[in-house]
Amino acid sequence: MTSTLSAAVGRNGYYITSAWILVEAGYGSSSVATLLAIVSVVELLASPLVGVAADQFDRRRLNIAADLGRFAIMLATACALLHENVFLTICLSAVVFAFCDRVALTCSQAVIPAVARRGDLVASNSLICFVMQLGCLAAALLFGSLLNEHSPALAFIVLAMFFLASAATLFSMRPDSSSYGICGARRLALDIDPGLLRLFAVYALLYGGAVLISVMGSAFVFEEQRGAAVDFGHVEAAWSAGSLIGAIALNRLARAISAHMLHLTLLGFTALALMALILMSAPWTLVVFAALGFLYNLGRVSVEVTLQSRASHKVLGRAKGTMHSLAVALGLGIFSVAAALGDTVSPSTIFFGFGVMLVISVPAIGIGLARQKIGS
Repeated sequence: MTSTLSAAVGRNGYYITSAWILVEAGYGSSSVATLLAIVSVVELLASPLVGVAADQFDRRRLNIAADLGRFAIMLATACALLHENVFLTICLSAVVFAFCDRVALTCSQAVIPAVARRGDLVASNSLICFVMQLGCLAAALLFGSLLNEHSPALAFIVLAMFFLASAATLFSMRPDSSSYGICGARRLALDIDPGLLRLFAVYALLYGGAVLISVMGSAFVFEEQRGAAVDFGHVEAAWSAGSLIGAIALNRLARAISAHMLHLTLLGFTALALMALILMSAPWTLVVFAALGFLYNLGRVSVEVTLQSRASHKVLGRAKGTMHSLAVALGLGIFSVAAALGDTVSPSTIFFGFGVMLVISVPAIGIGLARQKIGS
């Protein structure tokens, strides 16, 4: 839990800091889209390989190595910002950071069923996600104020300390080898049935909405809302606060509604919330971002629980890697569109367009689910 909290503060703080530095330096929202497109390419290439590694080697040790890698790149970025071009420095740091971050996330999430053992997967995932979003909320509040009063280099040094704390916490553990040890799975291929593919599609769409907010959020605050770094921190905090509630709500909703129906409902409400941003002004936009955080986290945790209940512990790393690869492929398309449009289209218009895409996708997924039930 301590490692998850520290890493979440560092991860969310990294993206908040990087996005705001680029926008404030005058590079615009297209630079943020370009940055996250680079991250997406790295994650797209790395996710399948990382999934295989998580099923073959000790997941705790891989996580420690990833934390130390993130610690090192934060210090290197802080030093480079004092002497090198801001855009080039952030982009280069993102390449290494994205790879290490994917290793850490895949390993930490793939080990949840083993840690939970016979416990409730819904409760275990909700608790982990609650702690993670608590870290994201802390990062939004901390780094919004930090960037407003201090240099970006100091922000990256603070980020490095959080990743070091995460690595130190994992290193001090004496885990049960059956939980964290080598799985040694023989087969490298993963069997994907239609139901699993639809689950991957739901995750990809939810992920796409989240990364769109990451791309356009800073420009939305800076250009359309005329806000400062503190206001951007408030938007991130609203998102994280909603996510915290989403992690708690899953325990009740999972028992009241089927996972498939829950996923379709969440996609529909996400579409409406994104489309509403074009009509909203501050402070009502904070309510919308809180709702988006709630919907995203509720859906993401539900997808994780469903995946963990369907895939065995020995292939969970590869299943997670494949699912994330498909999601990143969609995210890469979003980044490419945002980078191509640049500053010619307002962020709220892009939010509205993705909402329309979700509206179209919901019945398509629902029809596929209905056919599967009839066939079975």
